[in-house]
Amino acid sequence: MNKLMIVMLAALMPWQAQAMNVVTSIKPIQMITFALTDGVTEPMSVLPSNASPHDYALKPSDVKAVQNADLVIWFGPELEGFMGKLLEDHSAVVTLSNESRLHLNAFSDVHTDHDGHNHGSTDPHFWLGVSQAEQAAQIIVEALIKHDPKNKTVYERNLKWFLAQLKQTDEKISQQLMPVRDQGYYVFHDAYGYFEKRYQLNNLGYFTVNPERKPGAKTLISIRKTLAKVPGTCVFAEPQFTPALVERVVQGSAAKIGQLDPIGSDIVLGKTSYFEFLQRMSDDLTACLYPSDLKMLDSEPAH
Repeated sequence: MNKLMIVMLAALMPWQAQAMNVVTSIKPIQMITFALTDGVTEPMSVLPSNASPHDYALKPSDVKAVQNADLVIWFGPELEGFMGKLLEDHSAVVTLSNESRLHLNAFSDVHTDHDGHNHGSTDPHFWLGVSQAEQAAQIIVEALIKHDPKNKTVYERNLKWFLAQLKQTDEKISQQLMPVRDQGYYVFHDAYGYFEKRYQLNNLGYFTVNPERKPGAKTLISIRKTLAKVPGTCVFAEPQFTPALVERVVQGSAAKIGQLDPIGSDIVLGKTSYFEFLQRMSDDLTACLYPSDLKMLDSEPAH
């Protein structure tokens, strides 16, 4: 019996060693893919969770991970320029920006040629849009099945679960944000368009198009004027970048400082990570935007 068990275990080991090696470019794509590969494999992310794709430089370990991957999933050179050359000769790559089924919002001219740098004509932050996340999930699952057909049933089951969870999360966030739709706010950089459009939020502007570039003096003066006119306006910083600039701009005003994390830096990876990320975004917006008079009413005991 012992010999038989040893033979059976030995037969299983090659299968376990051949689990698909999936590499993603950034954490948001990793979170979506994590849910879709549940029970099969755990995708890794090239970009550390505390870094920004706008200014990242590849390490030797990153290069090795990508080269050894069975499948690489990234948005495209418009966002992860640091990966473009590395993927030129890779045989299994999903470039989401090339997928016509992924419906991306167009950027204005100020984005496409900012300080002489072309950042693409479409907004790459698709993971902040519920419809776009659904489209991306379907594209990713098709690629997973193509390269790992033996787990087709698992991937299809995971996709069905993902879409159901996405619908449920979307409905909850829609209800949560409804009371703050008219509250104006500023963000550090223009990354939240899909989320804002979905839930009809009132973004007054942003400090910078590209976090690599400091905002101009005219932009900062305009923001200060608005903050002086509209007391209690929220200004959102981001954990990937120093808050010093935001703090200087709001100094002397009645503005409130919040924080939005567009890549979910501190979200623990797991099957539900992506939905926790969306919910955190909604919670952080609500915490700063909810009018103080309504907070007082909510805190009063019911009679």
